[in-house]
Amino acid sequence: MNHSEDLSARDRVRRRRRRTVLAVAAALAATAASTTAAAWADNTGQDRADRAPASAAPAAVAPYLYNGWGNPPDPGEVMDATGVGWFTLAFVLDSGNCDPQWDGSRPLAGGADEQTVKAIRAKDGDVVPSFGGASGNKLEQSCADAKALAGAYQKVIDAYGLKAIDIDIEGDAYDDPAVQQKTIDALKQVKTDNPGLLTYVTFPSDQNGPDDGMIRRAAESGFEADSWTIMPFDFGGEGQNMAELTKQATDGLKNAVKGAYGYSDEDAYRHSGLSSMNGITDVKETVTTDDFESILGYASEHHLSRLSFWSVNRDRPCPGDYPNDDTCSGVAQEPWQFTGIFARYQG
Repeated sequence: MNHSEDLSARDRVRRRRRRTVLAVAAALAATAASTTAAAWADNTGQDRADRAPASAAPAAVAPYLYNGWGNPPDPGEVMDATGVGWFTLAFVLDSGNCDPQWDGSRPLAGGADEQTVKAIRAKDGDVVPSFGGASGNKLEQSCADAKALAGAYQKVIDAYGLKAIDIDIEGDAYDDPAVQQKTIDALKQVKTDNPGLLTYVTFPSDQNGPDDGMIRRAAESGFEADSWTIMPFDFGGEGQNMAELTKQATDGLKNAVKGAYGYSDEDAYRHSGLSSMNGITDVKETVTTDDFESILGYASEHHLSRLSFWSVNRDRPCPGDYPNDDTCSGVAQEPWQFTGIFARYQG
């Protein structure tokens, strides 16, 4: 990647975090999300009644790692230091003609991203590719229909033999009801074609939780995902307690999931997740390691289906002034401390 491409990628990531506070969602799995690690380790299906809570899956803790910017860390070093086993790899976009590539420009095979997958798996870990983000040419918008979009998802699933995928849908993609429905229908097809595949849907939130538009659309379409995951930051929390705001927003998510699917409070929490941002956010909110400890306790109490954050690239102290090309958190911490906290999550 040349210098101009590097700046473009970095700007794209920064714009990703300057997202709208509109919340999205895609579908929630009640019993379908209740898949134990053993049940889906070989990508095979199982009767819903026999499934354990979705949050029992090891992919529940998979912090974001991005090879396109920010001095990407060695995942093996992070795994050894923290005990984390999974990473969410960002972002798969359209390179043209509904063809998925990393950032829309790096190939699925033969590049740095495939090397990252192999390095993680060599240490008995695994990955969750993330499709979408705040900017770039999104497959969810550019693919002609749900069948084509499902085919693009399947291409990545087949390339890596995946057990889980993440759809980061937000901004203009979320604002278009037709794109919402296309994404829901594509994911429904992918779930049918890949029994046991975990599907995570990640989207923004405001301080009281997300709106329930896409969640309800998905429920009405009969689509069940394995976790609704909000991003509880960049929502006007400067100077406030971000741990408490995160809990408040996730409670709101639980209520939206409960209302759409008719779950009990307990089941709704088990199909809700969160993806925080470590350190100083784009709107000068501050998320500390103490906040992560508090969030971990909350997630454990409610057995959330997913506990993630943006990003491992930022999980280190700054050698100079923040943002330092967004390669560090901007708060007092030890290297990989945020990852180590969430890695203790047991579901």
